[in-house]
Amino acid sequence: MAHTEILLVKPVEGLGGEGDQVKVRAGYARNYLLPRQIAVPLTAANRKHVDALKKRRAEREQSELSGAQELGKKLEKTSLAFAVKTGEGGKMFGAITANDLYDKLVQGGIEIEKKKIHLHTPVKTLGKHETKIKLHPDVTVDISFDVVSENPIETAPVVEAPKHDYTEKKSVRRPKTDKA
Repeated sequence: MAHTEILLVKPVEGLGGEGDQVKVRAGYARNYLLPRQIAVPLTAANRKHVDALKKRRAEREQSELSGAQELGKKLEKTSLAFAVKTGEGGKMFGAITANDLYDKLVQGGIEIEKKKIHLHTPVKTLGKHETKIKLHPDVTVDISFDVVSENPIETAPVVEAPKHDYTEKKSVRRPKTDKA
């Protein structure tokens, strides 16, 4: 399996950022990275270009970090509430998912990517809940949200099961007789 070293011009998720020197399979470099101008071959002339790429990368990462911190402060101040339909005993119909959280945040004027909301399991109970939003590798924000019933909660009527007296009916097994 042939490998080749290349210089990344643009960040590639799972591989590296711009200015990184990475070793990848020759076919991946030849067929994907080089034609899309995501990477350049490792030559002496291209190595000089690396310093400019690293400087641009540092500036981009710093601006992303400051933007994520500002958004994190804005998210900490937000409060979300979901009114859901409930049945007897306050049991919810459906669940609150990451998509619902995303829609509510967009309605509140906060632009965020859906994949940054880490709600591991859908919320199926009423009350106060928390989830994490990972805005940047260094910035994670915990937001809390309330799930309330939009209609009054009705308690389920308690129905007593009829009591059986098992002493009245006794089944007697009789041996089978062979009739010939």
